[in-house]
Amino acid sequence: MIPGLLQLLVFQGLGELLARFVLPVVPGPVIGLVALLVWLRLRGRVGEGLEQVSAAFSRHLGLLFVPAAVGVVMFVPQLRESLPGLLAALVTSVVATIAVSAWLLKVLSPREDGDGQGDAGLDAAPADRAPLDAAPAEPRR
Repeated sequence: MIPGLLQLLVFQGLGELLARFVLPVVPGPVIGLVALLVWLRLRGRVGEGLEQVSAAFSRHLGLLFVPAAVGVVMFVPQLRESLPGLLAALVTSVVATIAVSAWLLKVLSPREDGDGQGDAGLDAAPADRAPLDAAPAEPRR
């Protein structure tokens, strides 16, 4: 388990160094996580120690939300004062997210012809050629 934790800390430190000197607009832990992902893809497997550490973190992930919840409870009076603005921002962001998602779905989904078959250009054979899975034609004599 210690080697896995050491790997995480090394990649986070590497990310912090890169964020400090090369990419100051990206947070160091994000750079470290991407570097760890690239390293694991090149390696082709996850080591036993790293797997143990990630399983332990996943089991206790809920504990990471405790400080945020305490902060929300501590600032309830300020939240009450800002409630209309917070609600407006939440509703606006939800509506905008749904609208952009629907637009992207419409733009990126295959077009439908009048027959309801979807994008016929991708899976239908041209009229002058037989489909690829059809039986070969008998030779002419």
